Amino acid sequence: MNLRLFAVTAPGLEPFAMRELAGLGIAAQAEAVDEGEEGGGVAFEGGLDALYRANLHLRTASRVLVRLGDFYAAGFPELRKKAARLPWESYLAPGGRLAVRVTCHKSKLYHSGAVAERIAAAAGDRLGKPPEAARFDESAPPLPQLVVVRLLHDHCTISVDSSGALLHRRGYRLETAKAPLRETLAAAMLFASGWAENPSAPLLDPFCGSGTIAIEAALMARRAAPGKQRRFAFMDWPGYDDARWQALLAQAAANERPAPGVIQASDRDAGAVRTAQANAERAGVAGEIQFDCRAVSGIQPPPGPGWVVTNPPYGVRISPGRDLRDLYAQFGNVLRAHCPGWELAMLCSTPYLAGHTRIRFERALPLLNGGMPVKLFVGRVGAQSD
Repeated sequence: MNLRLFAVTAPGLEPFAMRELAGLGIAAQAEAVDEGEEGGGVAFEGGLDALYRANLHLRTASRVLVRLGDFYAAGFPELRKKAARLPWESYLAPGGRLAVRVTCHKSKLYHSGAVAERIAAAAGDRLGKPPEAARFDESAPPLPQLVVVRLLHDHCTISVDSSGALLHRRGYRLETAKAPLRETLAAAMLFASGWAENPSAPLLDPFCGSGTIAIEAALMARRAAPGKQRRFAFMDWPGYDDARWQALLAQAAANERPAPGVIQASDRDAGAVRTAQANAERAGVAGEIQFDCRAVSGIQPPPGPGWVVTNPPYGVRISPGRDLRDLYAQFGNVLRAHCPGWELAMLCSTPYLAGHTRIRFERALPLLNGGMPVKLFVGRVGAQSD
C-alpha cells in the first residue's frame, strides 16, 4: 500500500532533506507548511519500506508524518463524522494513548482544543473504544501516538507521526555544553558547506561545544544511519513489521566503513571538550575525531586544504552582552594564517559580526538555531595578504 508521507524540516532545510531522499531513491517535492506546524518539509510517497528508511536515514528532517486523510469540514459534527472514516486501526490500538496537536487558520473551526476533542472521539468511533488522552512530552517517555491536525480555510488535514521523539534525538547526545546545536542543523551545515560530498577531506571545528558538528561529520563519513540507536513511533503500530526493520538495520550496518579523513574538534572550554568526547563515545565515533582543549588562536589544522565548519558564539546565549567583534576578527586572522584556501561554513547571527572576519563570503543561507534567525555564511579563506 502506498502512503502519502511528509518529512517535516526546520525552515531552510527542505532542499537538504529532498537531496537525502533522492539518495535513498525516493522522489520528493518541497511543500510549504502553514504557520503553526514545525517548519517546512518535503512530500513523498511510498510503502512501509520508504517510511522506515526515511526515519532511519534522514539527517536533516525533524519527523516523518503519514497523511491519514484530508477533507472539508466547517462544523464539529462534520469533522467528527469524516475523521471517523479514516483508517485509525493501522496506527492506534483500541484504547491506546493519543496526543492531538492542532493548528487552525482562517477556518470556522478555530478552537484547537475542541477540534482535538472531536478528532480523538472520531478515532474512538472507528476503533470501538475511546483513546486515552495524553500530553506529548518528549522528556517523559513512553510517548503517546501523536496526531497532527491542520485546519486552513475549512480544509482539514490529519497526519500521524511515525517518528516519536524528534529525529534530531539520535541517542548519543545525553550531555550538552552551552547553547547546543541541533543535530539536524549540524548535518545541514555539512551538506551546505560541500564537505558532505568530500568526506575524505580534513574537517575542523574550532568552537566545537558538545561536539555535534564533528560527530555528525564522523557519522556521515562512516555512512552510519543516524537513527540506528533509537526507537520510533511506528514500532508501536499494529502493522509494524519487525523483520523488515531488522533487515534495514542489517543493510545499514553492512554499508558502514571507517571514516576516510581527519576530523578535528576543539574548544577553549575543557568541560565542553569532555562532554563532546563522551557524546562521541556514545555515537561510536570517538576514535575518528581528534578532540583538543585549545583556544581558536592555538588551532593546528592538518595538511589541507579542507573545510572549517563551525558555530562560534553570537553573544546571545553564550557571553550575553559581550562585544565579540575582536573574537571574529581574531578568528579571521587565524584562518588566513593557518587555513588559506580552505572552505569555511560559519553559523552567525548577523552579517555585522561575520564581516569582522574580513573573509569574502559567497552566500549566506537563512536558517533558525534554537528559534533564533541566523545565517550560514559560506566562502573560501584567503591568504594573509588578501
